[in-house]
Amino acid sequence: MQINEQIRDNELRVIGADGAQLGVMSAREAQNLADEAGLDLVKIAPTATPPVCRIMDYGKYRFEQAKKEKEARKNQRVVDIKEVRLGLNTDVGDFNTKVSQATKFLQHGDKVKVSIRFRGREMGHPEMGLESMRRFAEACAEVSNIEKPAKLEGRNMLMFLAPKTAK
Repeated sequence: MQINEQIRDNELRVIGADGAQLGVMSAREAQNLADEAGLDLVKIAPTATPPVCRIMDYGKYRFEQAKKEKEARKNQRVVDIKEVRLGLNTDVGDFNTKVSQATKFLQHGDKVKVSIRFRGREMGHPEMGLESMRRFAEACAEVSNIEKPAKLEGRNMLMFLAPKTAK
């Protein structure tokens, strides 16, 4: 962003400190107006013809922009992907523990990747893995939506659950 003496254009469309159009004038005239007001001349639309400049307090403007960016960063939340691993022979107690763990992750706002690793002869029974994934999805249904349904990829079966949005 060009300010004050950095602006070298012949003609500029100038906007005053109060937002009023001051018209098209030379860079020197615009700079004189800004100096009289004790403010800076800032080029805000360099691609327009003629380029648009505004008379403003540039330091205050930069401070407010930094404040807005900081506020935006503060409100931002990174969604983590937590993984829960099941086995084909995961028993009821362990299964319920994994469901409660996944539910906790989902309520916290994280996505959950549910995976089953098929070992040895288990590869011959992918339908058992699908059944296990279906039961897991049903158990977590009140706090999650299935983002990506169960799919066999090599020796692993993966499913992604996303937290339900609060309405």
